[in-house]
Amino acid sequence: MKRVLLVVVLIMVGCDSSSTSSSEPENSSWVFVANEGDFFGNNGYVTMIDEFGNQFDSEVLGDVVQALVVYENKLIVSVNNSQKLIVFDITESGISNPQEILTDGMSPRELIVIDDKLYFGAWDPDYNVYQTTPGFLKVLSLESFEIESTIDVGIMPEGLLYNSNYLWVANSGESTVNKIDIYTNSIVETIDVGNGPQNLVSSNGDIYISRRFYDDNWSEFHGSSKISGDQVTSLTYGSGVICGGSVLDFNGQVYRSFEGGIAPLQEDLNLNESARIGSYNQGNVYHVEIIGDHIWFGLAVLNDSGWLASEPGTVKVIDSNGLEISSYEVGINPGDFAIWNK
Repeated sequence: MKRVLLVVVLIMVGCDSSSTSSSEPENSSWVFVANEGDFFGNNGYVTMIDEFGNQFDSEVLGDVVQALVVYENKLIVSVNNSQKLIVFDITESGISNPQEILTDGMSPRELIVIDDKLYFGAWDPDYNVYQTTPGFLKVLSLESFEIESTIDVGIMPEGLLYNSNYLWVANSGESTVNKIDIYTNSIVETIDVGNGPQNLVSSNGDIYISRRFYDDNWSEFHGSSKISGDQVTSLTYGSGVICGGSVLDFNGQVYRSFEGGIAPLQEDLNLNESARIGSYNQGNVYHVEIIGDHIWFGLAVLNDSGWLASEPGTVKVIDSNGLEISSYEVGINPGDFAIWNK
């Protein structure tokens, strides 16, 4: 179905340039925060944090700002429930010149750039369809900004990882990871790793996977898996275990989000709970990511019933000792980060 493209104009809130002293240091980096907003709320936007800790917000970009990725001097944003991508130019002053790209009526999810192409998972927007029907991986040329290929993958493709010349796709609605040859856009192997694969990270030649899934009674379970050559190891922690969905490589050690922080994964995939870094309320932890030497937490707000509330979230930045370095009030449900350096 044809849709009318709306031109988004970004307004940066800040000082007038005429009052800026030439002796002031020039910003040379941005951390971008994807504020999802409410589902069907059409209130998702991006918060930008410069190297001095100053914050700026974009205008509203659409319904559920899902994910971000930086490619050279471009910021690419997936807006899930608006079925579109938005590409911005990045400079030391902020983002500008938005270009909207419709995603063939599919809801874009996570993003990854390999060479001059953007790959993104895509689900059917119909709630009654996407949970049981295989999804897609779409390939966008970063030269023409047109979708040039579609690859059939598993149900609810989520985490993406480029490792050992293959693109790995976690199919969160089932128990598999697809291994894709990016030169032929074909699946060369489908690997069973246990129910609910979410995020992926590589370390020392192995691929680690966080898992989250539900049984028929909607009891929530968490686990981790590891692909090591032809060997797959999987461990489920059990129902009620308080454990988020992020898996990370921090200072050469693989960590798993756990109990409001991150805990090292041991060789047998058990969690080293005593070495956890961070101590936030696990129910508020919406996203965790490593940026430089620090751990960035996106914290959402819960209402009295334990559901996500329509209230501004918070970004917390801590060091390897758990010491809080920075705190920023951002938008509703901060769910992804991306960094740009000049």
